[in-house]
Amino acid sequence: MGDGALVIDCEGLTRSFPSGVALDGLTLDARAGEVIALLGPNGAGKTTTMRLLNGVLHPDHGRARVLGLDPWTQGEELRRRTGVLTENAGLDERFTALENLEFVGRLRGMTEAEARRRGGDLLERFDMGDRADVKVQGFSTGQRKRVALARALLHDPELLFLDEPTSGLDPAATRDVVDLIGSLANDLGRTVVLCTHFLGEAGHLASRMAVLFHGRLHAFGTPDDLAAELWSSFEVGLDLGAPAAPGLVRHLAELPFVRQATATDDGARVHVGDRKEVPVVVAACVAAGASVYAVDPHDPNLEDVYFAIEAAATAAATAGAEPPSAPAGAAGPELVP
Repeated sequence: MGDGALVIDCEGLTRSFPSGVALDGLTLDARAGEVIALLGPNGAGKTTTMRLLNGVLHPDHGRARVLGLDPWTQGEELRRRTGVLTENAGLDERFTALENLEFVGRLRGMTEAEARRRGGDLLERFDMGDRADVKVQGFSTGQRKRVALARALLHDPELLFLDEPTSGLDPAATRDVVDLIGSLANDLGRTVVLCTHFLGEAGHLASRMAVLFHGRLHAFGTPDDLAAELWSSFEVGLDLGAPAAPGLVRHLAELPFVRQATATDDGARVHVGDRKEVPVVVAACVAAGASVYAVDPHDPNLEDVYFAIEAAATAAATAGAEPPSAPAGAAGPELVP
């Protein structure tokens, strides 16, 4: 599909199991070359989402188009164009690493020679070339994950569903897999739906993130957009060498663009509406006779965003709120307090 084309478009996806509702009214979208991160604790609905969008599960309610196809009536055709990495590798322990790839390649219509060549190249890419002809029965978790990722990429899919792709990998292998995922999206235009517990990994790779708790979508957007929605002010610490005098705190608090000013052990902490107002705050301190030794702006990171959304979701659940899901195609974030 062309650059920026709509690859995933789903609305109101709902799925229940005997144990309860796994996914409740999910609405989101993804475009070609985009990495979307699904974030949330165990039981949030991330894996159910991936299975629904790949046509493995049918929803109770809702609609979806994935690569222009209906996942539930055209699932077989869809899965020929997608690659899936589950959290558990699911390899056949009777086969060697290469045989596992060859078997899947033949199921996908590849010739034996093509599957063997492509499988061998991918195993080399994941530093498993010397284990290609070894049965996977004795492989470590990390080795199994590498073989499973090679299997997911075997047929050069347009869309990848990756469930915890770096769990069980050592730091070097994790870096390689993260770099590979980034190159698949940035260089080859592949779309990736990434399910992960690692916020740093999501922040490095994902253009947008969908945060789920208890089967509900509580936020969907870029980290910066979500941060802007969560925090209406910009926080900056001022190192004055000693706690700010009460008069200086009052003076800063009276500036028209300052939302809040408080003294700290080594100076002051000031909340302003925008970064561009920070130099004015510093100038006001100097004009009042204070020495400013350092300025420490605090940009909310992905962990700040995630845990703020988690706190809001927990508060909503405790209060029995019934928040709606984010609308499809929304350019900005959709937050549910």
